[in-house]
Amino acid sequence: MSETGKKWYVLRAISGKENKVLEYLEAEIRNTDLGQYVSQVLIPTEKVYQIRNGKKISKERSYLPGYVLIEAQLVGEVPHRLSNTPNVIGFLGDGSKSKDPVPLRQSEVNRILGKVDELQDSTEEMSIPFFVGETVKVAYGPFSGFSGIIEEVNNERKKLKVMVKIFGRKTPLELGFMQVEKE
Repeated sequence: MSETGKKWYVLRAISGKENKVLEYLEAEIRNTDLGQYVSQVLIPTEKVYQIRNGKKISKERSYLPGYVLIEAQLVGEVPHRLSNTPNVIGFLGDGSKSKDPVPLRQSEVNRILGKVDELQDSTEEMSIPFFVGETVKVAYGPFSGFSGIIEEVNNERKKLKVMVKIFGRKTPLELGFMQVEKE
């Protein structure tokens, strides 16, 4: 089959079962003739960093939960075989009564795949939900052990302005995200 006839489609999967769908489809591609029609199966993922017990932990999570991207040429019984895969709800459509799966536009594919590549390349992105008014404990530095209330959050610089009570007086401290932990 020619690669030019293949387009990107979106399979709706049961949320949390995307990896099972990926494994099943990859096995089908290897073991049956499905490989002639399907060239790629992707789950868009992103790396997320969190801080737990003062340690930075990297975790991969689905960027589009419940969706599996597939590059395929839908001819004959291929759409039926794909939509009847275990844990698959069906193809993502345009909402019309038509039963035909709708391919993604090239601009959408570029945006999704570009976003996934960008998210996998960014190694220093951290998602730490700090909020104004939240109580945190200083974990590192000269003020370790002190507790304070967040007055200001600067996500770009990864800094917090924390009001800490030292010798009975409130003192503002500017601390990095890595220097504090939630209480």
